Amino acid sequence: MTTAAVSFSDFLESRYAHLLARCREAGVPFYDDAGVAERLQRVLLASDFAYDCFSRDPALLAPEALMLMSDPRPADARIWQLDPGERDEARQMALLRRFRKREALRLIWRDVNGFDEVIDTLDGSTALAETCIEAALRYAEANLSPRHGRPRDAQGRAQRLVVLGLGKLGGGELNFSSDVDLILAYAENGQTDGARVVDNETYFARLGQQMVKLLAEVSVDGYVYRVDLRLRPFGNAGRVALSFAAMEQYYQREGRNWERYAWIKARPVAGDLAAGKRLCETLRPFVYRRYLDYTAFAGLREMKALIDAEVARKDLTDNLKLGPGGIREIEFIVQLLQMIRGGREPSLRVRGLLPALAACEQLGFVEKARAQLLRRGYLFLRRAENRLQMLRDEQTHALPADELLVERIAQGLGHADRAAFAAALAVARAGVAEEFRALLAPLDKGSKPAGDDGWVALWQNLDRDGGDASELAAAGFVPAEPVREALLGLTRSPAVRSMVAASRERFDRLMPQLLQAAAASRAPTACLERLVRLLHAIVRRAAYLVLLDEQPGARKRLIALFADSAWLAERVIAHPLLIDDLFDPRLDAVPVDRSAIAGEIARRVATLDAVDPDPEAEIELLQELKHSLGFRLGLAFLGRRADAVATARRLATLAETIVATVLAQAERDALRQHGRLPGRSGNGSGLAIVGYGSLGAAELGFASDLDLVFLYDEALGQVESDGAKPLDGQRYYARIAQRVVHLLTTMTRAGRLYEVDVRLRPDGGKGLLVTSVQGFADYQRERAWTWEHQALVRSRLLAGDHALARRFGDARAAVLGQPRDATEVFAHVATMRARWRAERDRSSAAELDLKQGAGALLDIEFLLQALVLAYAATIPALLQASDSANLIRLSAQHGLLTAGQGESLAKAHAVLLDAALTCTLDARPRLAARTPALSAASEDVLAVARALGLAFG
Repeated sequence: MTTAAVSFSDFLESRYAHLLARCREAGVPFYDDAGVAERLQRVLLASDFAYDCFSRDPALLAPEALMLMSDPRPADARIWQLDPGERDEARQMALLRRFRKREALRLIWRDVNGFDEVIDTLDGSTALAETCIEAALRYAEANLSPRHGRPRDAQGRAQRLVVLGLGKLGGGELNFSSDVDLILAYAENGQTDGARVVDNETYFARLGQQMVKLLAEVSVDGYVYRVDLRLRPFGNAGRVALSFAAMEQYYQREGRNWERYAWIKARPVAGDLAAGKRLCETLRPFVYRRYLDYTAFAGLREMKALIDAEVARKDLTDNLKLGPGGIREIEFIVQLLQMIRGGREPSLRVRGLLPALAACEQLGFVEKARAQLLRRGYLFLRRAENRLQMLRDEQTHALPADELLVERIAQGLGHADRAAFAAALAVARAGVAEEFRALLAPLDKGSKPAGDDGWVALWQNLDRDGGDASELAAAGFVPAEPVREALLGLTRSPAVRSMVAASRERFDRLMPQLLQAAAASRAPTACLERLVRLLHAIVRRAAYLVLLDEQPGARKRLIALFADSAWLAERVIAHPLLIDDLFDPRLDAVPVDRSAIAGEIARRVATLDAVDPDPEAEIELLQELKHSLGFRLGLAFLGRRADAVATARRLATLAETIVATVLAQAERDALRQHGRLPGRSGNGSGLAIVGYGSLGAAELGFASDLDLVFLYDEALGQVESDGAKPLDGQRYYARIAQRVVHLLTTMTRAGRLYEVDVRLRPDGGKGLLVTSVQGFADYQRERAWTWEHQALVRSRLLAGDHALARRFGDARAAVLGQPRDATEVFAHVATMRARWRAERDRSSAAELDLKQGAGALLDIEFLLQALVLAYAATIPALLQASDSANLIRLSAQHGLLTAGQGESLAKAHAVLLDAALTCTLDARPRLAARTPALSAASEDVLAVARALGLAFG
């Protein structure tokens, strides 16, 4: 049934006429030209509060007052209207209330007439509150100063109160008529320096109480803001203001999940802003845990239960904030993602809802369509909420029962009538409610079953009296005794024995589920033994137990991984943070090119302290990122979402990007300690890093080390740096190279980046760590062995000075492009290969050594190196590549291999590389059973070698 739109023309004409009469009575000139009359009538339709204000004080419609309405600047631009020198409390209170009223009318005028979007109105409301709070604080400080002086710390430094805003104020999205959630703090204990000395706690408590009185006490002019201090530690029972140390101690020992949600939006809004930022940074680990924090679900569950109870107790269907599909549900969706992932994703640590939602979308945690739905719903609801509060300047979120009032709100928002508004509201709320239901689906199922009764009994028997190995054997765990001993070691460990009751209940509910899932896996015994080792590592981290208990999908993925890949399982056990990656919805979206990886590194590094950089923290961050991306690449390969050649190339790209990042850090360290060498500015230090071996060939394995060679510009070898500790050029570059090696190999709690081998430099271990480009070229041309030229084929520049990159490329091309006798080259390479195979091949009749065996990877490498050394002088295109896949392609393209040989060699290379990577993921030596596919691949390699005249033996 439709309703006819109600006309408010008589209502508005009456109000408008009354205001004109009031202006005449007060002698206030009112000019209704330039659209002022129409704008005023829109305001009168939307706001009884505005009508009452104009009626009581017609001066608010004077020309200068109407000019204020067109001012887009926030309230702090007009703070001069407040008199900081006014010492009479009553007059100061009146000034504050009148200032807030004028600014509130400006916000209504601009919002209703379309000058401001809803975001502008929320920003304006926030700025108004901050301005008033700061003004009230300064008055209170001035009022207490004659008696108590200024508060100081133990070193005599003056201090100010830190006023922290939470909720909508902290998020910079305050409602038009909202209370303000504040927490008061101060940096350090001490005492005041005035005539009546009091300790800082007493002073700041009095200061805070007076500030609150100025804002919240109702006078003839009303109030400025209702102030809520109940979010402080211990609530109403707690002290009004706490020291930073007391705050930190409270949140470490007593902080609850709902307080973590509250602190997501906390920020300093008045007083000592710099100190407030330090406090927020200190408390960041309380809000955002270092690992993925699925205990956030518990906090959400607690808050949802409270809200559900309130909804059940009251009829909140028409509540725009707390009702189904309301603003609170959007906040929950976004804040839950912030809580879970903010510890690992710095860009989520933003306070406003819309910036946080945008970060969730950008990072892939919320799909674009879902993000757009939530964004539209939020803006619609916040606009309607603001208009509801503008009606009478009341903090209300429920649509009024009076249909005429709803009609006024509807028409003021641009809807034809209240029915059209109700329909649009229903659509917005339905979309939000559906997203919220999807989020809470795991929470609404109650406690998860602990598994079948038989598995529960098995676990209880083990826990109670050690159980029976035969029960484990019957369940599929063979041999059973080592499994029983591992389980007993877990249940009797101090970490498990000291669990609090709730954690132990969860643990006992989880274990039968893990036993049952492991028994059903591809490798029950290995899987369970690995799970037990993981539990030893994470049993004190409630977040992971919550995840495995409450998320069946997450549990299933972990079980499958631990059964299928020993190496990846060991990575998770050694670095439990990788569990986060296993359950990341963006698991398949791995950055695979250098620019994407560099961007990710830069984004993470940007969160570190730029003023006082901590090199170890940066390296630890790089280690975590390297583990994470390498782990994801392993999962992609294991799941056949990436082939072996692509995986090896991506692992190499990850390594070269990390090498470049570490070089930049080492160069910064050198610049800080030793200054800059003359002639170098902005385009690199004059050092370059060359990769050899599997890194140079972009065929890196999951556990490969890095073969590196450091080159420098010989023109700077003898000049001296200009820093406090000057060094000559050669020592300067040696110091950078040593630093690079140290940073790559240093061990932190996150592990190490890579093992590094620098023995491929000129003269090997006897040579200097750094070599000039000219020295490198001379050595390669005059003294290098053939095997060193072979190694040079699989080399490329990874990072460093662009000019040196060109010079290295020229030197490499000159050496490899020398005219050579093909027969002599082939004979030398074949002899070298035969000798290596005789010394190192571990193959047997049943197994093939995937690197050294006949027809294995090294045969392919030697074959391609022989072609490059023999023919690069006449086919310089061969110098364009250093990796086997592209060298095979180029050789076939230029007739060195037939099309059939190129195809069979490329296929064999992919098969062998796949088998090698698979061995690594199985934590096995690179020895593989001679399957038909593997035997065919090795035979194809040998056939091509024989056809070329390469007798590898």
